[in-house]
Amino acid sequence: MTQLLIVDDEAHVVDRFSTTIDWKAIGVEQVFKAYSGLEALALLRQFSIDIVITDIKMPGMSGLQLIAEIRRLWPKTKCILLSGYSDFNYAKKAILYQTEDYLLKPVKEEELLAAVERVLAKLELEWEEVVSNQRLTYTFKENLPLLRANLLLELLQGRRWETTALHDKMKMLELSDHEWQFCSLMVVRLDELFLQYDLRDLSWKDYAIGNMVEELFGGRYAIWYAKDAHDYLVFAMTAKREAAGENDTVWFERTAAALQTAVGTYLKGKISVMVCHDGRFPYDLASLYSRSIGAFRKRIGSERELFMRLEDDRSEEGIGSLKSLYEPPALIHLLEAARWSDIAEKLRLIFDDMDMEDTRPGSQEHLLEIYFTIASAYSYIAHKNGRHLSELLGNEYGKMTEGLPFRSVNQLREWSLRTLHRIREDMDRETKDSRMALIREIQAFIEQNVQQDVSLQSIADHVYLHPVYVSKVYKLETGENLSDYAQRVRMNKAEYLLKHSADKIYEIAASLGYQRPHSFNHAFKKKFGMTPQEYRDRFS
Repeated sequence: MTQLLIVDDEAHVVDRFSTTIDWKAIGVEQVFKAYSGLEALALLRQFSIDIVITDIKMPGMSGLQLIAEIRRLWPKTKCILLSGYSDFNYAKKAILYQTEDYLLKPVKEEELLAAVERVLAKLELEWEEVVSNQRLTYTFKENLPLLRANLLLELLQGRRWETTALHDKMKMLELSDHEWQFCSLMVVRLDELFLQYDLRDLSWKDYAIGNMVEELFGGRYAIWYAKDAHDYLVFAMTAKREAAGENDTVWFERTAAALQTAVGTYLKGKISVMVCHDGRFPYDLASLYSRSIGAFRKRIGSERELFMRLEDDRSEEGIGSLKSLYEPPALIHLLEAARWSDIAEKLRLIFDDMDMEDTRPGSQEHLLEIYFTIASAYSYIAHKNGRHLSELLGNEYGKMTEGLPFRSVNQLREWSLRTLHRIREDMDRETKDSRMALIREIQAFIEQNVQQDVSLQSIADHVYLHPVYVSKVYKLETGENLSDYAQRVRMNKAEYLLKHSADKIYEIAASLGYQRPHSFNHAFKKKFGMTPQEYRDRFS
C-alpha cells in the first residue's frame, strides 16, 4: 500500500492536491497532509511513507532541510520538490539531496501526477531488485546452515510434518541427496574447559566440532546437525548409498570415540557422547532425541567425557508421557495467537494418543495430566482477556472445583471442544464489539469536528490509539478509508448547507475547514460534477 505525504505552508495547496487528485488511480492508497517541515517529520516517524512532495521554502524547517533529514533517517523514501523559484542553486541542492523531481509552481495536477507515477515506477524497480531471484538465492545460501538447523530442531521437538511437505522442505534446503529412511543420532555435550569460553569462542568451537564430525563420518554418512536448547550438539546421520554395505555399529561407535579424542587433542576440551542407531526417519527422531536427553540426565549426569549407547540404557520407562500434549506449538501459545483450527487439530492429536493409552496402566493419570494442562491453558487465556473462566463455563465451572470431573476420554474430549467453542465465541464477540464501538466513536468525532482538524492523527489522539491501527481497523470494518469518510461527511454537509442556508459559498467552505474557496470548489465539483454555485442554482 503506497503512502504519500504532501507538505506546504500554504494550506490551500496541500488541501487541493490531497482532495482533488485521484491518487488511487495511480496506486496511492493513503495521502497525508502536513503544513510545516516539523509536522511532516512527526508523521514520517509514525507512518511508513513512500513519497514526500514538499515545498522548498517554508518558515522554520525548509523543504531542503526536511529532505536532508529524510535521507538520513528513511533513505528509501522518495522526495519531490515544489518551488516558486527557478534559481539554479535550488536545483543544484535538490540534485545533491537525491530529489526525484523538481517542479516549479504553479504546478498542474497532470504534471504532479506524472512525476509521482515516475517515482512509483522507480520504487517498483528497486523492490523488484530486492526480491529478485539472484539476491534471494544469495541470501538463502548464506543462511542455509541456520535454516537446516531450525528444521532439524522442529523435528527433534516432535513437530509433525506431512510427508510431501517435509520432502519438499528438505529438497529446498539441499538435504534430499540421500534417502533419509533411517537415521542414527549422536548427541554431543561440551564438558570441561568448553564451559570457560565466552559465547563468541564457544560458537567457533561448535563450528569446529561440526567440521570434525564431517571429516570423521562424512565418507559414510550424510550429516545434518543443530544446537538444541540444552546447548547439546545433535547430529542426525543417514548412510550414503555408496557406503550402505560397509556401515556397522562397531565402526560408528569407534568413530564417535575418535571424535572425543580429536576434540581433546586439538580443541583442548572434553565432550560426552550419546549414540543411538537406525531409527525410522522422521518418525522415531523425536523419541530417540527425547530418550537420549533423558539418558544423559539419568546415566551421565555431571560426569565428564563419557561415552554411551542409548541401547545400553535399561532404566524403566514407567508409564511414559503423552508426547502430543507437549509437542510444539503448545496449546497455550496457540490460544494466545487465536489459531482456532490449529487448536482443534492439537486437541485431536492429544485425544488420539489418549485413545491408544486408555487401556494401559497409568491411563487415569494421563487423563488427569491432560485435564490439568487444558484447564490451565483455558484459564490463562480467559484471565488474559479480562474474563473469569466461570463466566464462560457457567454451571460446568462447579465441576472443575471438585477435582477431576471426567472419568473417560470421551467426556474430557467433549468438554474441551465445547469450552474451546465458548472461548472463541466470547473472544470474537468482544473483538467485534470493541471495534464497532471504536468506529462509532471515530465517526462521531468526524461529524462533530468536520469544520476543524479531522486528520488521521487528530482522530488517533482522540481515541488514544496508534494512527496506523486506527486507519487499518476502520478500513477493515467499514470497507472505506477514513479520509474518504471525512470527505463524504464534508460533502454531505456542504450539500445540506447549499440547499437550506443562505450562507455564501466562501462561508460554507470555511465552516467545512477549507481555507480557500478554490479548494472547496475543486472537491465539490469532483464529487457532484458541478460547482457549489451551480448546485445551489439547480436545487435550492
